[in-house]
Amino acid sequence: MERQEKSVLIIEDDKDIVELLSFHLNKNKYKTSYSYNGEDGLKKARDNNPDLILLDLMLPGIHGLDVCRILKSDQNTKNISIIMLTAMGQEEDIVKGLETGGDDYITKPFSLDIISARIKSVLRRSTINQNDIEKTINKHGIIIRPRSREVIIGKKYINLTFTEFQILYLLASHPGWVFTRYQIIDKIRGDNHPVTDRSVDFQIVGLRKKIGEKGKLIMTIRGVGYKFLPDDT
Repeated sequence: MERQEKSVLIIEDDKDIVELLSFHLNKNKYKTSYSYNGEDGLKKARDNNPDLILLDLMLPGIHGLDVCRILKSDQNTKNISIIMLTAMGQEEDIVKGLETGGDDYITKPFSLDIISARIKSVLRRSTINQNDIEKTINKHGIIIRPRSREVIIGKKYINLTFTEFQILYLLASHPGWVFTRYQIIDKIRGDNHPVTDRSVDFQIVGLRKKIGEKGKLIMTIRGVGYKFLPDDT
C-alpha cells in the first residue's frame, strides 16, 4: 500500500533499459517518469521532486556524478534518494558518487529483483522512523543530532548522506563495539539487502573524508569490520 505513493525518476540514456525499468516498477505499483540525459533529468527532479532517482552515471551532456552533486547541494532536492546505475569496473566513479551523496549503487547488468530490493531498502531507510530516534550524541568533539540529522564538529556543520549519517550514529552510539560489515548493513538497511563488503567500505571512505581528522575515530578491524573509539582513548 505504501509503495503506491512512491515515485521513481529514471535518468538513463538507454531506451531499452528505461522501458524495462518503467514496466517493472509500474507493475510493482511505483509511479515512474524518465529522462534520457542529465539536463532533462535535473529539470524533472526539480519540478516533480520524486522519492527516488535511478541515475545512470554515463550520461550524454551532464555526467551522472555532476547530476548527483547538483541535486544533493540543492536544499529543495537534497533529500531525494539516489541509486546509481554503473557498469562493472567503474569503482572510482562509485566511490565519488557515494561521496557526493548517492545512497546506493547497482552494477550492470542487473536483475529486476535486485532493483526492487534496493529501491525498497533505500526508500525504507530514507523515512525516519520516529520510534528509532534517540538522544543527541557528543563524542570526541562530534555532535550528532538524530532528529535533525545534523553533525557538528567545532562550529562546522558536516553534510552527510543518509547512509553515512546512519553509520556514524550507529558506531558512535556504541563506542568500542566492533561491528561487522553485515551487522552494519542489517542495522541501517534492514533484512534481505543484497550487499558486498565493498559497499560498506565505500561509505566508510566517504564518511572519514567528510569528518576530516575525526575520521581516525572510526577504526578498521582487519578481517572483521569497524568500531568507534571509546571515550577514554
